[in-house]
Amino acid sequence: MTKFYSIFLIVIFTITACQKVPITGRKQMNLLPEKDLINMSTKEYSKFLSTHDFEVGTNDAEMVKRVGKKISDAVSVYMNDNGYASRIAGFSWEFNLVRDDAVNAWCMPGGKVCVYTGILPITLNENGLAVVLGHEIAHAIARHGNERMSQGLIFKLGGIALNVAVSNKSQETQNLFNEAYGIGAQTGLMLPFSRKNELESDKLGLVFMQLAGYDASKATDFWTRMSKNGSSQHEFLSTHPSDEKRINQINDFLNSDTFNKHLK
Repeated sequence: MTKFYSIFLIVIFTITACQKVPITGRKQMNLLPEKDLINMSTKEYSKFLSTHDFEVGTNDAEMVKRVGKKISDAVSVYMNDNGYASRIAGFSWEFNLVRDDAVNAWCMPGGKVCVYTGILPITLNENGLAVVLGHEIAHAIARHGNERMSQGLIFKLGGIALNVAVSNKSQETQNLFNEAYGIGAQTGLMLPFSRKNELESDKLGLVFMQLAGYDASKATDFWTRMSKNGSSQHEFLSTHPSDEKRINQINDFLNSDTFNKHLK
């Protein structure tokens, strides 16, 4: 295949895979079928739970499930009512609390969520936990994982390999999934998203938690506590925006017409 044809294929894939993120309207590139990522996530999530200690039936575990259900229910209603039903097609929400001192939480494609016990002293209450869960759920709704993998497909593979990876679910696709989500890495299951993705998830998460009946105006209280807890060392914030920038942007968004428009 000629270099020109390889570039042509990449351009075609990029154009046809361009989508808009709900709420922010940002254009993004998702080359991989989301159902394939959901299938991969379901398998990896099961493996993770089988090798980690997680709480069942405790007050904290029930709180995680309760807050998670309220937000995921609100997200489902919002997606269905606003023409984004395809964004949650194949989702099967699951929320678990992992016994781990790391200050961390994550949500995989398809709605598989883990919260680490190490973050609970900072969330303090259900509203603080809603900030975290809204933010992590937003990553899955915004398909940031697909976006990250799509970038990897283009930069790490050529035109032919790109076509094979997308259409044939090849080993290259699995390898990129492992890289994108840190499978097997010592740093944990989920690798950090870009600052752009993090700020976008903040915005979506604020809308989601407010729709679920929580108080998004208190979100900055959680991030302030994170900053006082040495947040720069936490996996949860390893490439997140600076505390001051994050808090300023959250306040700006909460006072924006965009935030209020999506609550109606």
